[in-house]
Amino acid sequence: MPKAIAASADAAAAWWALAALLAGGSVLAIWVEPHVFDWEPTLVWVQPWRWWTAAWVHWSEGHRWANIGGALLVAALGARTPCDRLDALAWFIAWPLTHLGLLWQPALAHYGGLSGVLHAGVVVAALSLWQRSRGLRRAVAIALLVGVALKVGFEQPWLAALQRSSSWDIAIAPGAHLSGALMGLVCALAFAAWRRRRVANAADGHGT
Repeated sequence: MPKAIAASADAAAAWWALAALLAGGSVLAIWVEPHVFDWEPTLVWVQPWRWWTAAWVHWSEGHRWANIGGALLVAALGARTPCDRLDALAWFIAWPLTHLGLLWQPALAHYGGLSGVLHAGVVVAALSLWQRSRGLRRAVAIALLVGVALKVGFEQPWLAALQRSSSWDIAIAPGAHLSGALMGLVCALAFAAWRRRRVANAADGHGT
């Protein structure tokens, strides 16, 4: 059992590291002028760091700490799966691609927050769990995916780029949640195919 626990922790190390980068960057961004880091569609092609740093920008402290808590929950979910280095790489690539989806809503002149990237992380972890599990654990994975889909649908991201919610002291951008979920799905499926190819090549005695 100790060896199994150690192997699980080692597999999830990259996932934990990425979650720590997302959460830690959000803390450090407290001391940075938000408009240096946030998503601004007119600037992202000449200031490409915004594809990543937009996730660290938050427009209220409540929003910031709620998302940092969310990052810890997604980290724990991935560690429980456990998500390996390829899963972490899928999540990392989904990070900037989540913001690519914001270009579909040009009215969104500014955006900041972890929530879109966290939706991507949940989808990656859920698909990883679904692929590696049977029975109850696979049912949990399906429930997570259905839950994300329902949440995104109920938010109706097609109605407006920014929407007011009684739950938050700022306007939310549900399009980021949709984009994150979709990009997480695309990246997770791509790396799942890569993993299957590696396994098949190893079984055939070929290098990768």
